[in-house]
Amino acid sequence: MAPPPQLIRVVDLETTGPAPPAHGVCEIGWQDVALGADGRWALHGEGGSRLVNPGRSIPPLTQAIHHILDEQVADAPFWHDVARQALDPWPRRVALAAHRATAELEFCTPALTRNADWICTWKCAMRLWPECPSFSNQMLRYWRKPEGIDHERGLPAHRAFPDAYVTAFHLRDMLNEVGVAQLIEWSNQPGLLPRVRQGPDRGKDWREIEDESLERFLGDRDIDVRFSAETELARRRGGGAVGRTTLQDVVL
Repeated sequence: MAPPPQLIRVVDLETTGPAPPAHGVCEIGWQDVALGADGRWALHGEGGSRLVNPGRSIPPLTQAIHHILDEQVADAPFWHDVARQALDPWPRRVALAAHRATAELEFCTPALTRNADWICTWKCAMRLWPECPSFSNQMLRYWRKPEGIDHERGLPAHRAFPDAYVTAFHLRDMLNEVGVAQLIEWSNQPGLLPRVRQGPDRGKDWREIEDESLERFLGDRDIDVRFSAETELARRRGGGAVGRTTLQDVVL
């Protein structure tokens, strides 16, 4: 009998707010992407979701996004009772993935994930598909139109399983283009923004702006903006590149 396939578990959390301990998880969803015998990655299994009792009331501001009500989670298990089982399909898991994974990392601590590597599909999408108008999960869905995606299964947006399901298609295509190691490496760095997103040069490719404008971004408080400006400066000095990393670049 063939051994079970290696997999990456895509997860999505719905929460009462962005940061514990002030906020808690009220739903987790997951969808696995597995490496097939043919060397290609594909969605694996049905995925799933669980409601979670966040241990506090869900503010109207977040209810307006995910529409999860206090009475729906009142009898649900707490996060520490469900997290490890949902996050760690041992021993097959290679890594975890999420879109804008920094949000999930606030709640999915190393203790709960057994120090898993993470792939951030938001950061990787900016590297692989910089021409996309923006990089939200849903924009990528409708701009890319991934092969095989079931439209209804990916709805409603902003619920844990449908969002994880959509993200899994982005991850599948990323894995089949550049592989696990490259995606983890990009995910461990700040986001490399393809375009300037504020000020008079908003919307321009970093390569298009003047040196004086570029220098102003080097001190920006946003780590992604600062990293993008630093990378463009390195390119101008002959030591880097901004935008899509080609397969040739990865091999070299």
